[in-house]
Amino acid sequence: MSARILSGKEVALAVRADIADRVSALGSRGKSVGLATVMVGDDPASAVYVRNKHRAAEAAGMLSFDHHLPPTASQDEVEELIRHLNADEAVDGMIVQLPLPPGLDGNRAVETLAPSKDADGLHPYNLGMLLLDRPGPLPATPRGVMRILEHYEIPTSGKLAVVVGRSFLVGRPLALLLGAKGADATVVQAHSRTPELATLTKMADILVVAIGRPRFLGADHIKPGATVVDVGVNRTSEGLVGDCAYDEVAEVAGAITPVPGGVGPMTIASLLANTVAAAERTAGAG
Repeated sequence: MSARILSGKEVALAVRADIADRVSALGSRGKSVGLATVMVGDDPASAVYVRNKHRAAEAAGMLSFDHHLPPTASQDEVEELIRHLNADEAVDGMIVQLPLPPGLDGNRAVETLAPSKDADGLHPYNLGMLLLDRPGPLPATPRGVMRILEHYEIPTSGKLAVVVGRSFLVGRPLALLLGAKGADATVVQAHSRTPELATLTKMADILVVAIGRPRFLGADHIKPGATVVDVGVNRTSEGLVGDCAYDEVAEVAGAITPVPGGVGPMTIASLLANTVAAAERTAGAG
């Protein structure tokens, strides 16, 4: 069996086209849409990611504000900048690029964000709203995964979904989304220390792997015909690889997201979607 490839690039193009239309519609009403990033230090991977966010924002017609503090910046300086952006009416969405340099508290920085401008959907208030099944910006990567499943018409209702990973960035919020009303999957949350993990994952109709270990799961973890969503992005001497051993898993699965080109493009698209939604709420209230 050769798995169907679930390209995140294809889905992201459709999402970004819709976002551009919404940005244009707001512009015709005199409302611009602005995305700001806060980066501290000189981490090369973070710099590339921030640059890609700004390119995507500008391509969608958004204003793009790049704020880069030196690695010597203090916690107070980081939080002062965030509070300044909270008060800036030109900024609708904001991202604090994590991780921050050693000695700085990323959680405190994120908590300083105005929840209404939280483009990543990671503020504790917004995560709480997700838990309560209330409207609000969704965590970007889980939102992207759900959009991929929707785009490729992968059924979730009545299916067993196993999420391997329990971070607040991906695993925990994605489990909530898969089990929410409308998606209606039966969800099992697993992790690297789950006993007999392969026995559990081989039961999954939908298997999401977000554990941060290169090629952690192989063909013997996969139910034949299952949908496999690989969220992992691991830098190796061979290049970027996912949390699944792609070639062997693709021979067993019915559908699979590639790495790169799978979930990654949808994370940025979801950031933009959260930002334009925030601008629409502002315009509606104005």
